[in-house]
Amino acid sequence: MSQNTSNLPFNNWSRRQILQGSLTLFGLSLAGGSIGFKHLFSNFNPAVKIPNFELDTNPILDNPFNPMTILREFDYGTVKKENGQIIRQYEVTAKSSLLHLNTSLDFMTWNLNDRVPGPTLRATEGERIRIIFHNEDGHSHTLHFHGTHPSEMDGVKPIRHGKTAIYEFEAKPFGVHLYHCHVAPVTRHISKGLYGMFIVDPPSPRPPADEMVMVLGGYDINNRKKNDVYAINGIPNYYRDNPIPIYQNQLVRLYILNMIEFDPVATFHIHGNMFKVYRTGRTLIPDEETDMITMGTAERHILEFHYQYPGKFMFHPHQDTIAEYGCLGNFNVVKN
Repeated sequence: MSQNTSNLPFNNWSRRQILQGSLTLFGLSLAGGSIGFKHLFSNFNPAVKIPNFELDTNPILDNPFNPMTILREFDYGTVKKENGQIIRQYEVTAKSSLLHLNTSLDFMTWNLNDRVPGPTLRATEGERIRIIFHNEDGHSHTLHFHGTHPSEMDGVKPIRHGKTAIYEFEAKPFGVHLYHCHVAPVTRHISKGLYGMFIVDPPSPRPPADEMVMVLGGYDINNRKKNDVYAINGIPNYYRDNPIPIYQNQLVRLYILNMIEFDPVATFHIHGNMFKVYRTGRTLIPDEETDMITMGTAERHILEFHYQYPGKFMFHPHQDTIAEYGCLGNFNVVKN
């Protein structure tokens, strides 16, 4: 298969036809007794407890997604069996949406599945994955995945408005990866919101933990190739105003990705604690222990920690401008 749909059975199909075909395949799959189900939720493990919390329903912002949901939400796709092979399939749609960054600032994003960052796609090393990419935006876009894959799946050939592309490859190697639009100017397409995290789990699972995703991003409001505000998981200062509840003495596994364009680096620091670093998520043994890590654009890691003491603890980049203009949050550590 190629990135363009010209050599695929989906060529010249509308999105409706593709969806109807997928549903038909899904129904046949169930009738044949094979797998066919969708996972889009927090990575549930009975050994892990998540504190009760209420989602902020501030009607002033009225955005199509909530950063508190993004924090613990993983898209495992739809698992199906075709010709004896298990395939994990995802659907991603590019479009334009107005995002309310605060009560006085709006920004027209180019996004994936109505959210910035895009969905956190998750698979296990060695699985065959298929990403069906619909472009409903007025500009040409692509999906380029970090990791290992054939050249025809590299996601650099533009997909025009109204077209669909299919990317299919084996998920490898295990680690924390990312995907993003690769249409020039790439900096603009990324800074407008076309990016997301791609997690490939090792064949033997990591120990149970309260797993979270944080993606750092910036917004160039005035098109000056300079960020005016910053955000963790899409909305500036969301976790400052809505602290993240975690349990005392429970392991937290934080998947962190820096997608801030225009600024050469961003650090990440947590207060009152240290964390173990698994660089690019490529190891099962920590590389180091620290309380601050430095990341260039597209750099990502796994950070593991637990808090000994209850209370509120701040986290932020140590570049004060980035922190004070949106990348600032708090953990609310509560007794278990």
